[in-house]
Amino acid sequence: MVRQPFHLVEPSPWPLTGSIGALTLTGGLAAWFHGHGMTILQLGILIVALTMIQWWRDVVREATFMGHHTTVVSKGLRWGMALFIVSEICFFFAFFWAFFHSSLAPTPELGCTWPPTGIYPLNPFSVPLLNTAVLLASGVTVTWAHHSIIENNKLEVKQALSLTVMLGAYFTYLQAGEYIEAPFTIADSVYGTTFFVATGFHGLHVLVGSSFLLVCLWRAFSNHFSTGHHFGFEAAAWYWHFVDVVWIFLYLCIYWWGS
Repeated sequence: MVRQPFHLVEPSPWPLTGSIGALTLTGGLAAWFHGHGMTILQLGILIVALTMIQWWRDVVREATFMGHHTTVVSKGLRWGMALFIVSEICFFFAFFWAFFHSSLAPTPELGCTWPPTGIYPLNPFSVPLLNTAVLLASGVTVTWAHHSIIENNKLEVKQALSLTVMLGAYFTYLQAGEYIEAPFTIADSVYGTTFFVATGFHGLHVLVGSSFLLVCLWRAFSNHFSTGHHFGFEAAAWYWHFVDVVWIFLYLCIYWWGS
């Protein structure tokens, strides 16, 4: 057998179970929206959660204990994560396009004004400004964690990651309260649709990023990271910084300018 630096992944059931979980989750959400209960939704969440746990477990084993993540493999992973973030930029670009398409030239149906007639937007200098401060602070703490890994300061890695996860959870809590108290809904013209779709998908990305960082926190407590081998954390940090930047644009465009 010819030795080569690439990692040939073994057959894995997790892409299949992840796809089934995503389908079940989507169908469960549609059923829940139409008043058919949450049973299918809960089943979908369970399948996705179990898939995430098992898949993360396998990747951690390959990277930490089996030595499959060579320099060449790590370079490929970096390119993959970078391209994934580029695809996410395109994803959010579509929402901003929809928002500016409607807000820069509001139609007569909207009252020729923005926000549309009858829509009372949220005060950008209350909870949204606090959420901005919370998310920017989390960007500082995740950078602190990265520098601590490079300096092999394991105590500060755990402290910084714990703070980052807590700030992410606090952001989600504040945004949930904002949604509950919002004076408009997703059905209130194009303003409500673009607001809830853009900020809602960002909130979903915060939850995903928080789960990434939570796994990194567990790995930090398990001493999986070294000064030269910690791309699992770097990928989570890149994603978290992306989430920060998107929120700044959301705050400036939709909350502040759009109000």
